Amino acid sequence: MAASAIGVIFSNMHEENVPELVRIRTMASIPFGGRYRLIDFALSNMVNSGITTVGLMTNNNYRSLIDHIGSGKDWDLARKDGGLILLPPFSEKHDKLYSTRLEALRSITGFLSRRKEKYVVLADCDGVAKFDISDIINYHESKNADITLVTKHGKVGHRSDFMLINADKDGRVNEIKLSPHMSEGTKADIFVNIMIINRQFLLNAVEDTVTHGFTSFENEILVKQLNSLKIYQYDFKGYYAGIDSMEAYYKHNMELLDKEVRDELFGDRDIYTKVRDSAPSKYGEDAIVKNSLISDGCVIEGVVENSILFRGVKVGKGAVVRNSIIMQDNYIGANTSLDCVITDKNVVISDRKTLAGCAELPYFIQKGTRL
Repeated sequence: MAASAIGVIFSNMHEENVPELVRIRTMASIPFGGRYRLIDFALSNMVNSGITTVGLMTNNNYRSLIDHIGSGKDWDLARKDGGLILLPPFSEKHDKLYSTRLEALRSITGFLSRRKEKYVVLADCDGVAKFDISDIINYHESKNADITLVTKHGKVGHRSDFMLINADKDGRVNEIKLSPHMSEGTKADIFVNIMIINRQFLLNAVEDTVTHGFTSFENEILVKQLNSLKIYQYDFKGYYAGIDSMEAYYKHNMELLDKEVRDELFGDRDIYTKVRDSAPSKYGEDAIVKNSLISDGCVIEGVVENSILFRGVKVGKGAVVRNSIIMQDNYIGANTSLDCVITDKNVVISDRKTLAGCAELPYFIQKGTRL
């Protein structure tokens, strides 16, 4: 069923939630889990579900994203027909960068109109999950829906741009709340920024709303036309990690240290990423590693506990790294102590430093910093 759909991934949505991590990159290219980027999950879900044409919407700061995805061959999307298609941040008729989802969709109407598939899968990159999109499309078709919104029942987090869904017993959406004022931790059905929509309906809706000067897809199409459209809710039951704050980014990375979470997220179907032929990690005679994810190319001579180390990290003698996320090509000096620290790429921390944060407010070090 997913062969009758194309994918559109928005690489820059929700960046205001994690400003520290997107100063030099898009939301889609934020590193996650030791060797992945956030876009890997959206791309892999589509490929594993049989979608072979995926348009990638870019806006700004997308140099690292282009470097990561390349031609799309690591996701089997380097194809003559379809495959991975980079979509510029402006349309053929307008040179203004988009700032809303509706403006972004307007800029790719040419791409959408040239395709023949019946459905479009719209996805953002702010969530980590393993979806079988074929199941969602089957549900969408069984309901003869115009739009199907994927939701997850859970606690409301820090973000201010979330959307809550209420539906009747048949799954038809009867209420949509945009950024409601709710206490953090309140449980609700939260839209996870993945939807199935009929391609021709999407083209008509975008043309109509733009003609009237509207700019908000959520408000003008979903909320205002709720009663006239057949909008359904698909309740996702599996593991879902929403990256809506630095606290959430830290928390969900740390959840990967739980084998049950890893098995659910990475079992059965692969999550693909850019392949790097790095050497295996090397451990010194005095190295101690406990309950940690260590990527290839690391050199560890100190202590690493409850932490995630990306590729090429070096931990000096006597250094202690606990409860931390150390991104690619970092150097941790001898006798240095880190606890609840997130370091971006290419950080150098010299000998005998002590840095600490907490789970609610991890200590973050920007890319290329030397301490």
